[in-house]
Amino acid sequence: MEIKEMEKETAILFIQKYHYSKIMPRLTKHYLGVFDDNLLLGVFTLGWGTQPLQTIQKIFNNHKLTTKDYFEIGKMCFLPEMNETGYFGCQVISLLVKWMKQNTDCLFLYTLADGIMGKPGFVYQASNFRYLGSFKTLVYLDKNTGEKIHPRSAKTLLEENAKIDGVAKRFWLTYDFCKEKSIDVIQGVMFRYNCRLHCRK
Repeated sequence: MEIKEMEKETAILFIQKYHYSKIMPRLTKHYLGVFDDNLLLGVFTLGWGTQPLQTIQKIFNNHKLTTKDYFEIGKMCFLPEMNETGYFGCQVISLLVKWMKQNTDCLFLYTLADGIMGKPGFVYQASNFRYLGSFKTLVYLDKNTGEKIHPRSAKTLLEENAKIDGVAKRFWLTYDFCKEKSIDVIQGVMFRYNCRLHCRK
């Protein structure tokens, strides 16, 4: 197996087919495929979340660190049959770490495990990532599509909610609006992990 850069469009099609969340991160730098010969087994995207600079500085309490010092795993998904083996995830994460060491100057690989979706990060624990703690969060779930909607990605819904209520702005969707739109409000926990790639000289 090997990891290599792939076309953005092909990666997105794979993610939309196999990942539980179809929404793509805005700040994506690399689209990486896991290949066995020419067979695409999985896809990683690397980039940053919604607050790139704040994330790295807050995690390490170091204002000298910048977005150049890390990438975050935005999406990680595999063919369904690959998930049936207990070791495939660790194998490809090992390949990802190797790829980053060879192709980037990043100090860290950072990732979040989605506790809301029942994913506490076992694959990162088994891959010797450092656990960085957790934080509470809230997401919206469209019951019609099964799509998870982060509050920061709900701009259109918030604008619609505000218009219906006759107010200038909404920061959170109201109970009545969610009920009308068949949207669940789910509270849960996200888990932080990172892997050190390089040591700064």
